[in-house]
This record gives sequence, structure tokens and C-alpha cells, in this order.
Amino acid sequence: MTKEISTRLLIIGSGPAGYTAAVYASRAMLNPILIQGFQPGGQLTITTEVENWPGEKEIQGPDLMTNMEEHAKAVGTEIIFDHIESIDLSKRPFKAVGQSGDIYIAESVVLATGAQAKWLGLKSEEKFKGFGVSACATCDGFFYKEQEIVVIGGGNTAVEEALFLTKFASKVTLIHRRDHLRSEKILQDRLFKNNKIKTLWFHEVEEILGDENPLGVTGIKVKHTKTNKISHIDCKGVFVAIGHAPENALVKDQLETHMGGYVITKPNSTSTSIPGIFVAGDLTDYIYRQAVTSAGMGCMAALEAEKFLAEEE
Repeated sequence: MTKEISTRLLIIGSGPAGYTAAVYASRAMLNPILIQGFQPGGQLTITTEVENWPGEKEIQGPDLMTNMEEHAKAVGTEIIFDHIESIDLSKRPFKAVGQSGDIYIAESVVLATGAQAKWLGLKSEEKFKGFGVSACATCDGFFYKEQEIVVIGGGNTAVEEALFLTKFASKVTLIHRRDHLRSEKILQDRLFKNNKIKTLWFHEVEEILGDENPLGVTGIKVKHTKTNKISHIDCKGVFVAIGHAPENALVKDQLETHMGGYVITKPNSTSTSIPGIFVAGDLTDYIYRQAVTSAGMGCMAALEAEKFLAEEE
């Protein structure tokens, strides 16, 4: 049976931004409710080693998020495994509807829904998703022991995926449409020193090739971005790592956005175009997109929500 749940502060999302907002809001005695979503812990749960979290020389992504969840619970956050399917921001109190059917009534909201992986947009990519095409090396790398695979992209995610996949694959080809990477220098150094990784510059994927029965990838067709020459690469797996897009479906028609869908906040603030609605993490941050900056914004959002509620009272 569905029910109606009221709270002073509803936090939607359970990455570093959401959990940090929960910790600060709980300490401010706001008794927040946090809705975890389909992927509790966010993107870090599909990451391996995290080496840039202050105080941890190295920690597994899932372990870091488990620690943050336990911290939020310990200070009094009510954490609910549900997925918000719609939210009405037209009036206060705000009303969100979960996939469970439960309705959440909130005086204020922190949106921390994060981002999702981008795809190439090819028909053949869609066809082979789950059958040789993936956006998560930590999820699917194990299935490619002693196989040749390709990684597409040039940022931190692509380099990290390529390095991780060398644990399983016999050869990893990193394909990038330019002749230089956007990733951190320390990651580039590791990549170029790894004998299992080959870089293919100035190329884009035109088509993913494969068998029908059973369904599976056998290779890709690539095009040189300068000469338009077409060539083929044999591989059993294709890992797409070309960045992420903000998960804004809930609010894109209710809040102001820019830069491809990132929610706009006021200068030096997490407040949005609607009073009482705050946003933190990758849903608004199109510049840094780091776990630590997301956590910092979660802190800001909770403090601003506390001030907003106090002034309303």
C-alpha cells in the first residue's frame, strides 16, 4: 500500500553530493530523507581505485560510498531505496512520486541525481549493448580475459577504463578523435608506459561489427578524422567512455539549464531558479565533475537549505 511521507528536506540522489548533504542536514537537525535511486552510491560504485579522495591514499569506489552511506545513517538520515519518477516544483510543499508509488512531501529539496554515461548514438552500438558493448569496465571487464578490446574516449574515464582492462585483456586499443588526451598527466604517463595499450589517434567509430547467432561483437569500423580513410579493427569488446550527461529528466522542464542540460545555480550558491530547491554535484557542475567537489557542493546545499528553512519559519 502506498503512503505519503513528509519531510523538511528531501535529498534525491546518493552519490558524494547526496550523502554529504545528508550528513550536514542531519547534524542541523533537519531530519532529512534521502532517496537512493536505481544506482545507490552513484558513479563511484562502478569505479575501482579512487586515489584522489583526501585522507585515503587509495580506496575502492564502492567502499568509499558504503562508508558515506553508513555515515549518513549514523547521524540520523532516513535512507530509502526508491526511484523518484516525477516531482512537482510549481508550489511548496514540493511533491515527488517514487516508483514504489509512495509520495514524498518536502519543504525543501536537494537534487543530487548526478550524471549518466554518454553513448555514440550508433544503431549498431544499441544492437550490441550487453553483447560486447559496455560503458562500465569494472562491471564487464572480467568477461574479456585474453581478448582484444577497444576503449573509445580521451578523458580520465577512458584512460582509467583502458588501464583497468589490461588486467584481463590481451590488448587494449584506445581510440580518440584527436592526437592528445584530456586526462590527468599522471594517468597519461601510466597509459603510455603500459605495453598492453595501443593508442589510435584521429579516429572515430563508424560502426560496430558482430555476429548474429550468438549475438556478439567481432570488430569495429573506424574512420580517420582527417583523411576519411576507413579501416577495421578486430575486437571482442567495445567500451564507450566519452563522458557523461547530467541526469536532469526530473527537472529539465522546471528549472533553468545550460551547457547541454546542467542546472543553473545562482553565483557562489547551490540555489536554483525556484526558492527551496538546491542542486549539487554533476547535475550542475560541468567544469570539475570530481567526487570531492560534489561532496563540497552537497555541504553547501545542506547549509543553504538549513538557512532557507530557518528564514521561512
